[in-house]
Amino acid sequence: MLVLEIGVVVIYGICLLFMLGFSLSQWQLTRLAGRTGPVAAPPPPAVWPHVTVQLPVYNELNVVERVIDAAAALDYPPDRLHLQVLDDSTDESVARAAARVAYHQDRGLRIDHVRRATREGYKAGALAHGLTCTDGEFVAIFDADFVPAPDFLRQTLPHFTSPRVGMVQTRWGHLNENASLLTRLQAFGLNAHFLVEQVGRRVGGHFLNFNGTGGVWRRTCIEDAGGWHADTLTEDLDLSYRAQLRGWRFAYLPHVVAPAELPEQLDALKSQQYRWNKGAAETARKHLGRVWCDASLPLATKLHASFHLLNSSVFAVILLMAVLSVPLLFVRAHRPELKPVFRLAAAFLLTFVPLTYYYYTTWRLAGGPVTGRWFAPQFLLFLAVSMGLALHNTRAVALGFRGRASPFVRTPKLGAAPEGGRPVRRYRTRESGALPLMEGLMTLYFLVGLGAGCYYGDYGLLPFHLLLVVGYGLVTGYALQGLRPQPAPRPVTQPILAR
Repeated sequence: MLVLEIGVVVIYGICLLFMLGFSLSQWQLTRLAGRTGPVAAPPPPAVWPHVTVQLPVYNELNVVERVIDAAAALDYPPDRLHLQVLDDSTDESVARAAARVAYHQDRGLRIDHVRRATREGYKAGALAHGLTCTDGEFVAIFDADFVPAPDFLRQTLPHFTSPRVGMVQTRWGHLNENASLLTRLQAFGLNAHFLVEQVGRRVGGHFLNFNGTGGVWRRTCIEDAGGWHADTLTEDLDLSYRAQLRGWRFAYLPHVVAPAELPEQLDALKSQQYRWNKGAAETARKHLGRVWCDASLPLATKLHASFHLLNSSVFAVILLMAVLSVPLLFVRAHRPELKPVFRLAAAFLLTFVPLTYYYYTTWRLAGGPVTGRWFAPQFLLFLAVSMGLALHNTRAVALGFRGRASPFVRTPKLGAAPEGGRPVRRYRTRESGALPLMEGLMTLYFLVGLGAGCYYGDYGLLPFHLLLVVGYGLVTGYALQGLRPQPAPRPVTQPILAR
């Protein structure tokens, strides 16, 4: 029995060390981000290059026309611009997209509606196929929920002055940040990545990543790195590492914002989180060894790349720590001889210090003091919901490291609301009924942990258990809300477009 109890403590301690290392890496990126000012804008090129804008879509009835119109409104010489709607759809959105493409063709734009016989390779396959149908020197990519500003290309292309710059990424904006608590918390987390983490990586000379959309690639960089691969669910992260391992440099422009839509329902968010976390694990499995075998990379860059690629594994570590924290209370109560060792349990709070600094900087840069939103409640709710998603995301991470293939499931988008109402939800994702049940049971499990801590007078893990109860309780509540019958979408009767 003693061996088992010591094993619990040892595993918990290893998890704690990983979390502390991850938190310190985020703290250093925050420090690096604070050392830089605005990105200087290079002069525009004497002759604007040929650019292809790719819009990969799949069953995007709610937003497909909006993204096509936004791309068509880009302020760029029309003789040097080629738009591609890479449409793998199987529903009525195909007709909508075709009609919108025809409308802009009649206005003189070079725009193609590209269809494939199959969805082979999913998004990566669509992007690769699109490249065979165009001659653009640069390739801008926008997912269906993005609405790029007209000056997007004129702001990004001058940053390709150096021939070794292979990709320019911009910051995501949020069209529906204030739609709900869920969207506000997502915006809070994404802002940390785009306002602090990406900036710190750029300043430190560490690996950056293309975020799948809202960026521009040099075509020769894509080709030199081996093109788009479909063996991970994060084809963007995969290509980013392959390109940078071949010596290409990336630029990041936090002042250029590409607005996009955030998932408003829990099942849509979980679908997105599953893809991101499983894909990150697949990419880590594919490239982590290559990073450490590259003798040209500094140790600091290798460490940051490791935490970058293992970012999704944080959910697995948090879940393991959470599950072990309850028996840890019982072991401590009945093994007083191990009391000095058990003091490390409370050291979990130390990981909050650099993370608090990281997210406080994000909140300040995102205008938190101006909006009047208090930092502490937002930060604690974000942590709680992140912990509540740990069970779902850990499953994705485990499947990613096991190398089990799975389809690319796109995130449902709502688009703009009809006048006087809410957006019509036409697409849903399906989730196994067992997982929400397990998340509900986790809520009860951590309530037991709260009670045990109070019973034994051991309050070191009380904040952790409170966050877990709130997080799993919220996730379970959102899941139950999603089980309610949804009104059927109204039939599409309005004209496809007005000429």
